[in-house]
Amino acid sequence: MQIYFERSGGFLGSKLKTAVDTTQLPADEAEKWEGVLSTNQFLELPPDADLAVATDQFSYKMTVVTSEWQHTAVFTDASASEELQPIIRRLTVMARQSPTQNSSDL
Repeated sequence: MQIYFERSGGFLGSKLKTAVDTTQLPADEAEKWEGVLSTNQFLELPPDADLAVATDQFSYKMTVVTSEWQHTAVFTDASASEELQPIIRRLTVMARQSPTQNSSDL
């Protein structure tokens, strides 16, 4: 599973990006992520949510690609499910550490 993650907004309007291949994660973490990102809670998130109402919140764009499907979701902290929150936090940390975080081609 490939995950392309982008966080923007917040008080400072900062932007972070990263790409993750779940085969590079520890097996238990990859399995958990794949389970959460394959559920309707993620798959029903819209690809083009109106983020104008999300003043000072972080906004996220996440594209998940598997061999069977692809889905892009746009959401905020408030619209992300409780199960998705740990993944968002981990991806944010990974984006901060990623040399590609400022890359425009993600």
